[in-house]
Amino acid sequence: MNLTESSRRPFMLTGAVALGTIALAFGGATAANAHVGAKPDTNEAGSYAVVAVSVPHGCDVSPTTKVALKIPEGINAVTPTRNAFYTVEKVMEKLDTPIKDSHGNDVTERVAEVVYTATTPLPADQRDVFELSLQIPEDAAGEMLFFPTIQTCEVGETAWVQMPADGQDPHELELPAPSFEVVPASGEGHGSHASESAEAHGTNETAASAQSPLVITSLLVGAAGLVAGVIALIRGRKQA
Repeated sequence: MNLTESSRRPFMLTGAVALGTIALAFGGATAANAHVGAKPDTNEAGSYAVVAVSVPHGCDVSPTTKVALKIPEGINAVTPTRNAFYTVEKVMEKLDTPIKDSHGNDVTERVAEVVYTATTPLPADQRDVFELSLQIPEDAAGEMLFFPTIQTCEVGETAWVQMPADGQDPHELELPAPSFEVVPASGEGHGSHASESAEAHGTNETAASAQSPLVITSLLVGAAGLVAGVIALIRGRKQA
């Protein structure tokens, strides 16, 4: 039995209300669970990585004015990516024991913190991403790297600094520090990105080489068609 227009309307209204309620519920849950996160483009031990730290919202309804990112122990050099809406500062600290870098130079201090200060506050309903270029420690395979973050706003601040205890589920934390797990190196070493680039370049060359005979054949067929057309045109004129 078909429903009349008047009988369908209550069902449509009820469905719309139900969908709206569900959307609000999921929307609220998403906003409440939106944490500051850290995502590297590679997480292999010893690799050079770009870590993207995302700030999804302000402090409740207050715009963000500063984001301070603490750098894990074992990482000494960091190159922050510029952001048009912030000034950036590297906070240095002395190493207890000087070390040698890959070029044999003495290293006596490390980047302990990178601070982005907003020239234009980040609205509470918008997000931003801060990128850090660094080398993941070679001996960190199987470990979590934490980047405790202090988010300062026009009113108040949020300290994303909580780290899980042994055996604790990090999802239980209210304000977890941004983090990611380091995996063992794949064997390609520090040149992994270069190897991927070279491999992609080689693949392109192979594809180009495979396409060359097709291109030549197409040109020959086209030339033959052109010649046949010219001959037909000449014969037509003679017959005329």
